Amino acid sequence: MKAPFPWFGGKRKIAPDVWAALGDVDNFVEPFAGSLAVLLDRPVWHNGVTETVNDADQYLANFWRALSRAPDDVARYADHPVNEADLFARHLWLVNTGAAQMREGMATDPDWFDAKIAGWWLWGVCSWIGSGWCSGRGPWTLGDAGQGVNRQRPHLGDAGQGVNRQLPHLGDAGQGVNRQLPHLGTAGQGDTLIPRNEALYEYMRQLAARLRYVRVVCGDWQRVVTNGALSYGATVGVFLDPPYSDAADRDNNLYSVDSLDVAHDVRAWCIANGDNPRYRIVLAGYHDEHAHEMPSTWRMTAWKANASFKSSNGGGKNDFNRHKERLWLSPHCLRPTPQLFDMALGD
Repeated sequence: MKAPFPWFGGKRKIAPDVWAALGDVDNFVEPFAGSLAVLLDRPVWHNGVTETVNDADQYLANFWRALSRAPDDVARYADHPVNEADLFARHLWLVNTGAAQMREGMATDPDWFDAKIAGWWLWGVCSWIGSGWCSGRGPWTLGDAGQGVNRQRPHLGDAGQGVNRQLPHLGDAGQGVNRQLPHLGTAGQGDTLIPRNEALYEYMRQLAARLRYVRVVCGDWQRVVTNGALSYGATVGVFLDPPYSDAADRDNNLYSVDSLDVAHDVRAWCIANGDNPRYRIVLAGYHDEHAHEMPSTWRMTAWKANASFKSSNGGGKNDFNRHKERLWLSPHCLRPTPQLFDMALGD
C-alpha cells in the first residue's frame, strides 16, 4: 500500500530491496517511521506478525495511531478542498492548541490519539509546499506576553517578487489529500456528485486494516531497539532511516524533530549489533555519512531517489544528493537476486 501523503526522504522506491534483504522476519522494527513506506510495501505473503514503528514526530505518531483506530474520523477531517486561508488557520491551530493536546495526551497514555489533529495534519501536509508544515518553524506561531499571532515578515525584495509567503500546492497533484487516490470501486469513479469522497474513506479503511496490529510508539528511536523490544522471534528485522546528518550537507530545517548527530549514533548501534545472528539490519543514508565507518562485512547498495519538488525545479544540490543514497546490509541479511548495482564497501 502507499502512504496518503508525500514525505521527504521516503524509501518507497527501495522498499522491495529492503524486504529482499530482511526476508519474512518474525519481528520487524522501524525506529524512524516517517511515511511507513517500507512497512506498507511488505509482501502480503509474509507471516511475521510482530511489527513496531516509532517516530519522535508527534504529528506522525498521532496520525498513524488515529488512522488505525478511527479511519472514518480521520478521513472526515481530511476531506477538504485546498484553501490558503484554511491552510494557515489550521497550521496555527495545530502548532499551538493541537501540539499542546498531543504533548499532554501522549505523555500520559501510550494509546492516546486525536482524529481531528490527524485529519487536519494530513490535509495540510498534502497541500503545503516544502518544509515547515507543523514544525513550529512555520509562518505563524503564538507569541508570548500577549503579543498575539506572530508572522514571519513577508519577503519584500527588489527583484519584483512582491509579497512571497508559503503557498498551497497548486500543481496538478495539488488536490490536497485527494491526490492520485487509487481506484477503489465504482464509488470512486466518474463525475457523480456524492456527499463525501467515498474513495478516500475506503482507502483509509484499507490502511487501517493493514495497521490494525502494528504498535505505534512515539519517542526516541533507542526505545524500540533495546534487548527487550527485540527479544521476540528467531529473526528480527530492523530498518533504520535516521534524519540525514551534518555530513550529508543538508538543510538544517528539514525535520520537525531533529538532531544532527543522531545518524552517527544509529550507525554506532548498527555496528555494535550487526554480528547478532538473530538480527537482519538495514541502514539507510547518504554515502558520505557512513561509508568510511561501516565494517567490510556489511554490503552496500547504491540507489537513486526520485526527484523532489526542489530538484525537479532546478534544485541543484537536491538533485545531486539523490544520487548518493545507499543501503547498508548487515552480515546476516539475506542475499537477494541483485536488482540494483551492488558494490563492495571499498569501491
